[in-house]
Amino acid sequence: MADAKVIPFDDDRPRGSAVQRPQRRRSAGSRRQDTESARVREVQPLPTRGVSQDDVHVTPEEKPLDQPRDEGGLERRIASGLAFLRRRLTGDYEVDDFGYDADLTDQVLMSLLRPVYDNYFRVEVKGIENIPSEGGALIVANHSGTLPLDGLMMQVAVHDHHPDGRHLRLLAADLVFVLPVVNELARKLGHTLACAEDAERLLGQGELVGVMPEGFKGIGKPFSERYKLQRFGRGGFVSTALRQGAPIVPCSIVGAEEIYPMIGNAKTLARLLGFPYFPITPTFPWLGPLGAIPLPTKWTIQFGEPIPTDGYPPEAAEDPMLMFNLTDQVREQIQHTLYKLLVQRRSVFF
Repeated sequence: MADAKVIPFDDDRPRGSAVQRPQRRRSAGSRRQDTESARVREVQPLPTRGVSQDDVHVTPEEKPLDQPRDEGGLERRIASGLAFLRRRLTGDYEVDDFGYDADLTDQVLMSLLRPVYDNYFRVEVKGIENIPSEGGALIVANHSGTLPLDGLMMQVAVHDHHPDGRHLRLLAADLVFVLPVVNELARKLGHTLACAEDAERLLGQGELVGVMPEGFKGIGKPFSERYKLQRFGRGGFVSTALRQGAPIVPCSIVGAEEIYPMIGNAKTLARLLGFPYFPITPTFPWLGPLGAIPLPTKWTIQFGEPIPTDGYPPEAAEDPMLMFNLTDQVREQIQHTLYKLLVQRRSVFF
């Protein structure tokens, strides 16, 4: 979090005016005794040459403001908000075939996620330069945390830190698209069903696509197995990248494992509710809704060096041995980076 800037109060003197010199001293015999002399500090006369303004000692009451206030910042935000409302009312915005609403995402949804990203989890991003500036790319990350907040934080990281302002389109499980409200928000954020057809189409359009191959096995694993990658499926994401010739960017996320330490799983209740698992944590369900508040852990998201796939022939996407080798290479790179980041971090919360 940025430190607040403390601006001293200025006096009534016009900004930029010179500091007044004290009057010349008179002889001791003729000096008039001032009744408030005990409260007046003696000020030495200022030299006329060889002294910069920074060398002049000025009391906090006299110190002018270093920088003018950004009075236009609030006006710009208000103007931007009014322009957004006008576009929503007039329908002057676009939604793509997948339901992605770029205008709503930039103006509203990212603004809601950003305080959690910046102030609560205090996410540190590394290796953002490894994400291509243009063209399709597949970002493959580990999955954890009981609730899929890691995907949202990865999306904010790309949106806010990539120098070219790229957007990340996440592939989500079908459960996301059957939940009310969550379904609509996920579509607006650019999420789509985790299937090869949608992924290939997005990559073909030059989009960044994010996938977490561990799925529910990763996000719902017990706390005792934290930061141990689960199976990466059958390597379908590698086949998708090979068909489009898109590079694969491994991504390692540290900090999400501890937000909801899962110490148990009520499997019977999960089956009744139609969930893949029903987590039991030190705070949930014992504290009710308060138990659903994640712990404020310190996160690090690191994007690794991309693995190119454009040098393989078209039939490589059907080679099971090649897919296995590339899948294992991506998995090992993510796991190695996780261990490296865990060794480097000082604390779970700092």
